[in-house]
Amino acid sequence: MYKYKKIIFILSLIPIFRLIYFGFHDQLGANPVEFIERSTGTWALVFLLLSLSMTPLRLLTRSNNFILYRRMLGLLMFFYACLHVITYLWLDHFFDFDEIFKDIYKHPYVLVGFSAFILSVPLAITSTQSMMKRLGRRWKILHRAVYLIALLAVLHFLWLVKKDHTEPLVYGVMLFLLMFIRFGYKYLHRIAFTRG
Repeated sequence: MYKYKKIIFILSLIPIFRLIYFGFHDQLGANPVEFIERSTGTWALVFLLLSLSMTPLRLLTRSNNFILYRRMLGLLMFFYACLHVITYLWLDHFFDFDEIFKDIYKHPYVLVGFSAFILSVPLAITSTQSMMKRLGRRWKILHRAVYLIALLAVLHFLWLVKKDHTEPLVYGVMLFLLMFIRFGYKYLHRIAFTRG
């Protein structure tokens, strides 16, 4: 399974090399900062949904192998989310926090996005095996926040887009399906257990 993790890691770097390539060849569009923000934010959401898909895939296939990749995908999500936030703070606003606070007040989608990022920080910090053992049952309770983070991330994307909402709605439908499979399976399992 280790070799597959290496493959996933290498593939996860493609968006970074793509941005570097576009930057050197002047292909970042009319607004390069917005292009980088949109790209890193999109990939953060993609890896978030991929990490959330591991449990439904385990339930559907009855194979525990998928869970081996969940933490890695979650950390990749956090990595791209960090790049997304750093791009916003540094390249977009040059750490001018007065302007940043005004932007948050003016655009609720920024507040929603920041909320999703702040909530993801404790999950990244407590993603190690040692923290899982130290927190015990509280670890699972804490990491259930990932569903709220995903919901806020999709909402952030939906409010950000001004015209064509197709892409964020697709992500929203994917999130709904993943949550339906996860919690629907648990509900059906409970019914079968009580009847049995």
